[in-house]
Amino acid sequence: MTPLLEVRGLTIRFGGLVAVNDVNLALSANEVLCIIGPNGAGKSTLFNMISGVYRPSAGEVLLEGQDITGWPAHKITAAGIARTFQSSRLFNDLSLIDNVVIGMHCRTRSGVFDALLRPGKARAELEAAAGKAGDLLQAISPELYARRHSLAGSLPQADRRRLEIARALASDPKVIMLDEPSSGMDDRDTDALMEDVRRTMAERPSLSYLIIEHDMRLVSSLPDRVAVIDYGSKIADGDFADVRLLPRVQEAYLGQKASQNA
Repeated sequence: MTPLLEVRGLTIRFGGLVAVNDVNLALSANEVLCIIGPNGAGKSTLFNMISGVYRPSAGEVLLEGQDITGWPAHKITAAGIARTFQSSRLFNDLSLIDNVVIGMHCRTRSGVFDALLRPGKARAELEAAAGKAGDLLQAISPELYARRHSLAGSLPQADRRRLEIARALASDPKVIMLDEPSSGMDDRDTDALMEDVRRTMAERPSLSYLIIEHDMRLVSSLPDRVAVIDYGSKIADGDFADVRLLPRVQEAYLGQKASQNA
């Protein structure tokens, strides 16, 4: 069976630095794959190549068998890959509803000329988008829905993460990529956010997830499979319970030779 998302030999060089080197990954439909590794291992750089932020120096990215390597980010989003970033990319001076509606830009048809020449059509589409945005906020968090007309800049970190996930879902993706969703949060907020993510997974079983995460508590409970990146190369791939015991993985995290009996 053809993987939903496949990465073949993905490599990127910045001058003489090879930041990601010959990485192969495959993500099946309805699967959750978590990418782990030490800081600076190349995980976010890998995400940036898959999502169109960076153009690879070599290798391929395929979505449902179609080569999307080097496509611009907006075209990749329209094809069915949405993502969040490690650092917030919200529009702080816009409302929560408006931020989610912006996530639908690749699915809406009305443009400037429609707004000028066919205002009724544009207004109807905007109203429908706002209704869908409200439904997404309600599904992610009733508290977010209650604050839907508040400015995004007023949200605490955990709710900013929830809003970013809602905006990513707004594009009707096949694959959603979450870059360190628990970053900057304490254990309580992290646990609450992950409960929302698990509920979203259960309510949208057709979605596949690619997640970068440092919190090993979450990594042990969320994914079907993990892949480990170290110094830009993939060093392991499989079930977390098995992968975490591999000497090379322990060495990558501990910075020292691990016991072969670990």
